[in-house]
Amino acid sequence: MASDEILEVLGNKYNPEILDAASEPKSAQELSDQLDVPIATCYRRIDELTDADLLELHDRPLSEEHRRIKVYRRCIDEITIDFREELSVELEQRSDVTNKLDEVWRRMSQGQS
Repeated sequence: MASDEILEVLGNKYNPEILDAASEPKSAQELSDQLDVPIATCYRRIDELTDADLLELHDRPLSEEHRRIKVYRRCIDEITIDFREELSVELEQRSDVTNKLDEVWRRMSQGQS
C-alpha cells in the first residue's frame, strides 16, 4: 500500500486507537467496548486496517455461546513517517519470535499442546 494511503487509513477516526488496543488479540466486541466505539464503526475500521495490512485475523475461537468469533491483532510494532525528502511510511512487522510466542501462549491457554 502506498505511503499516502497508509496515512489516510491512520487518519481515520478510531484507527490509531484500535491498533494500539490490538497489541494483544481482541474481538471486535472487545475493541468496541474498550474504546467506546459503536460496533458497526468498529467492524468498518477493522476492515480498513486489515485491508491496509496493519491488522490481521489472529484466531477464530469459540465464544461462551459456542459460536466462532474473530479475534484480531495488529501485525505491526512500529510505524515511521518521514517527510524530509518525500513522504515515506515504514512499517515494522511483528517479529517471528513474537508471533511464535503468541501462538504458544494461545495454545497453552486453550489447553492444547
